[in-house]
Amino acid sequence: MKTIFITGAGSGMGREGVKLFHGKGWRVGAVDRNDDGLASLSVELGAGLWTRVVDVTDKAALDAALSDFCAGNTGGGLDMMWNNAGIGEGGWFEDVPYEAAMRVVDVNFKAVLTGAYGSLPYLKKAPGSLMFSTSSSSGTYGMPRIAVYSATKHAVKGLTEALSVEWHRHGVRVADVLPGLIDTAILTSTPQHTDGGTAAQVSQEELRGAAPKKGMFRLMPASSVAEVAWKAYHHPKRLHWYVPDSIRWIDRLKGISPEFVRRRIIKELPRLDLKQQ
Repeated sequence: MKTIFITGAGSGMGREGVKLFHGKGWRVGAVDRNDDGLASLSVELGAGLWTRVVDVTDKAALDAALSDFCAGNTGGGLDMMWNNAGIGEGGWFEDVPYEAAMRVVDVNFKAVLTGAYGSLPYLKKAPGSLMFSTSSSSGTYGMPRIAVYSATKHAVKGLTEALSVEWHRHGVRVADVLPGLIDTAILTSTPQHTDGGTAAQVSQEELRGAAPKKGMFRLMPASSVAEVAWKAYHHPKRLHWYVPDSIRWIDRLKGISPEFVRRRIIKELPRLDLKQQ
């Protein structure tokens, strides 16, 4: 039986990943700090789902969860590690409290490093294994009003590229996903520290109505990212996955002229508040 360990599994993209891989017959380890989210998943999916409440910023807790989950796998290995947990803090850089910015770094990047260190011994035991991480479309070019979030996603992307080279010698693949506007709670629950926090009052329904109906920043379901995670495991070579795939054009244009991309973002800035992902 194939095995996958998913962080941030209680909601959004991680939750959809749990449901998809579990439905495909994989043994799934689901961790999140949200006890209610994990409990409802267990009720929905029934027997066979392994869950544990874990704060991914707690290295000892994440290491222990990985060890306990993999102890129940054939050969003690792990076929896929999905570093998915993430949080956001919105607003102009100087309006975001330092402590809030550091929480974003701790969850979005340091926890990915922890997941990489913790999962490698188990990934090495499973032929064709994959470490998969959630970056973001904001990992293609630094995005305003989510500067630290964007920086952490650039870091995830850079780590993915480096480890995809290093871990080749272990027979472990490394890849990431860069989602655009995904219909998850982070879009409306992310604290906003500018303009009196008014952006935080946007409802999910308002966001759905305001989001583009076509183009690279159209609103996509969380299940679309889970489906890409499934494809990534079965694709032996691809490094970066984009949701939707047209987001790759930001990377391509930036490679030609980062100044051109900067000008475009400045022009679009008044419309970006509902598009932060």
